[in-house]
Amino acid sequence: MTAAPAGDSLPSRIAAVLGAFRAGDDAVGAAELARRTGLPRSTVHRITGDLVRAGLLERHGRKVSLGLALFEIGQRVPRQRVLREAAVPFMSDLREATRQTVHLAVLDGREVVYVEKLTAPGGPPLPSAVGGRVPATATGVGKAILAFSPPETVEALLSAPLPRLTERTITAPGLLLRELRRIHREGVAYDREESGPGVTCVASPVFGPGRKVVAALSLSGWSSGMRPARYAPAVRTAALALTRALRP
Repeated sequence: MTAAPAGDSLPSRIAAVLGAFRAGDDAVGAAELARRTGLPRSTVHRITGDLVRAGLLERHGRKVSLGLALFEIGQRVPRQRVLREAAVPFMSDLREATRQTVHLAVLDGREVVYVEKLTAPGGPPLPSAVGGRVPATATGVGKAILAFSPPETVEALLSAPLPRLTERTITAPGLLLRELRRIHREGVAYDREESGPGVTCVASPVFGPGRKVVAALSLSGWSSGMRPARYAPAVRTAALALTRALRP
C-alpha cells in the first residue's frame, strides 16, 4: 500500500504514518517512515511516540511496528466482521474440497484488501496476506468485483493509468472493459500471472442485500500446479452460497 500524501492536520499525519506500513513489514524506522510519508523526521518521531503510548504501534529498538490495539479495533469494523464470520464456513468447505488456498477480498478505492485467507494444507506459500492490498485491476478478486460494480466505479479506475505488476497484467482500458464484460456474463474471473509471476487464481463475486456486490471469493495457487478453469464451478457455487447467507 502506498501512503496517502500527508495533510497539514494532525489526524491526516497520523493516518499517513499508519498507512505507510506495508504488508510484510516487521518493523520500520523513522527515517523510512519519513521517506514514505514525506513528513519531517522530527514529526514522525513525535507521532510514533504518541502512537506507541496509545498502543497503536509497538516499539522494537529504534523501529516500530503496527500494534495489537489496531488489530483489535479492526475486528470491530462491522462490514469486515460480519462478512468474514459468514464467509469462513464456506471458505473452509471450498478449501477442503479443492485443497487450494482460498481468499476473501473487498474493494477499497483502486485496490482490493484481503479480509481472510485460508492456506491449503501442505501447499506452497503465496505472497498474499490478510490486510494486504493489491491493485484491483491486476487480480481475479478485483476484476470479479469490478465486473458487477457501478459504471462510475469502473470509470474512476480507468481515469488513471492501470498499474502493471507483471508482463501479463492488463493495462489497456479497452481490453480490461472487454474482460469485465466477459466476467459479468460468466460469473467468474481469472488471474493468469497478472498479479504476480507464477500465481494464478479463479474468483467469483459475492453479493449482499439489494444485489450489491460486496466482495469476491477466490482459489489461488501456483500456475505450474493449478488449472483455474477446473475449479471455476466450485468457486462460483461457494460464492453463491455465501451470497444467500448474507441476504436478510
